[in-house]
Amino acid sequence: MSNEINDYNERETVISFKNVTKEYKLYKNDKARFKGLFNKKVPFKLKKAVNNLSFEVKKGEGLALIGRNGAGKSTILKMVTGVAFPTKGEIFVDGKISALLELSSGFDVESSGIENIYLKCSLLGMTREEIDEVLDDIVEFADIGDYIEQPLRSYSSGMKSRLGFAICVNVKPDILIVDEALSVGDKNFKKKCIKRVRELMADNNVTLLFVTHSLSTALEFCQRGIVLEQGKKLFEGPIQEAIEFYDARE
Repeated sequence: MSNEINDYNERETVISFKNVTKEYKLYKNDKARFKGLFNKKVPFKLKKAVNNLSFEVKKGEGLALIGRNGAGKSTILKMVTGVAFPTKGEIFVDGKISALLELSSGFDVESSGIENIYLKCSLLGMTREEIDEVLDDIVEFADIGDYIEQPLRSYSSGMKSRLGFAICVNVKPDILIVDEALSVGDKNFKKKCIKRVRELMADNNVTLLFVTHSLSTALEFCQRGIVLEQGKKLFEGPIQEAIEFYDARE
């Protein structure tokens, strides 16, 4: 056991939260929220979505964030991906992130599937040459036929999600972030998605940050778990113990 702990401690840290707090101002309505931009006297309630949270994720491991709705899980993912920023504390992230969050976000509906592949990959910091290398893999994985050459306004929501998932799992990420996205598409495509995530996790260089209500899925893909409630960390440890802790509170 001591050797395992030493090996873990020696691994490179790719995500670190140090005393991170994220606060939101909750106004009575949109009108009050707009006024609040210019007048600090407009009343509001202060909501701590994340409250003094600290944790680390090592390179190549899978960490599950477990908790009910409103526990702060999605806020943590937004801060890791740079969509939101902490009110207090420090966040460190090292590596190319691919996030299976809102799979169809960031698309241009007037552009074709191929054009959107180049668009989303370029937003991930990839060069034209790097995108060319993974283009065929993305198109094959999405498996939407001739629609890949058509504008996205002609796609169903399911087709957009398939394309989004195909991009995210084929861009060779250092850090893969998953928020309930494994439920994409029909039964066969779900199996395909889960198989691809398994393949990514077989690579010891890929790190997984996972949010799901399916504890069995968390048990399959993650080694550790953090149980959250109202933005606070209640438990951190091996995934089986984290699940047992969470179940005991339900």
